[in-house]
Amino acid sequence: MFTLLNEVQALWRARALVWVLTRRELAARHTGTAAGVLWPYLQPLLTVAAYYLVFDVVFSMRLGEGAPSHNVGTFLIVGALPWMAFCDAISRGMNSLIEAGGLLQKNPLPPVLFTTRAVLASALIYGPLLAMVALAYAPLHRFALPLLAGMPLLLLLQLLICLLLGYLLAVLAAALRDTVQLVGFLLSVGIYLSPILFPLSLFPENWRWVLWFNPMTALVQGYQQILLQGVWPPASVWWVTLAWMVLSAALLSVAVKRSRDQLVDWL
Repeated sequence: MFTLLNEVQALWRARALVWVLTRRELAARHTGTAAGVLWPYLQPLLTVAAYYLVFDVVFSMRLGEGAPSHNVGTFLIVGALPWMAFCDAISRGMNSLIEAGGLLQKNPLPPVLFTTRAVLASALIYGPLLAMVALAYAPLHRFALPLLAGMPLLLLLQLLICLLLGYLLAVLAAALRDTVQLVGFLLSVGIYLSPILFPLSLFPENWRWVLWFNPMTALVQGYQQILLQGVWPPASVWWVTLAWMVLSAALLSVAVKRSRDQLVDWL
């Protein structure tokens, strides 16, 4: 883990540069668009608004017993928005080193800066949107303590997992470009292997263990417990999330250590 500690120290020393790079990354996302800075926020916001309009207003669809909410649209929003945030952060983090290859070949900058820039830029878009959703659900639970304290903690854990996995996949993508196609496929099907489109209780009990291979399963459960029911998530949410963080950190430490002398050549 000393390798990761060195990466964190390099990140801290260059924190001012990271902030400048993150702002430029955000600006690049809406350059040339009529909506300007609002466009990155409008896309996911319109998507979740469509869920509510179609499933709750137009069709008035309802979930059965055992679901954390009976309104389908309300249920989908709580899981789909964090999933969109995860996919965006992982995809951009994974491609960050490849996109910065020319710059890294000319300047001895720590590669972790560019992955962090991509993930933080994504967090600055989806973080406020998730906070808005939390504020919309808060009156339903009278601003209960689990919502006020648990929601920021879940957001922080998701950010850390995205940073770890994004950097790990960025190194793997630099070594083997097939990583990009493989992870893109996994992200496209991952929503079906998580309790986002359906409650966990509707998944066959003998196959529920498969869902835990998705790093967002525990976090989505946490969001559902807090936003839909106003209660603290069960211990399994925290333990599984912590396990994913430890596993990601261990793999990342090995990948960074073994790729240190070859990474720039791969790019």
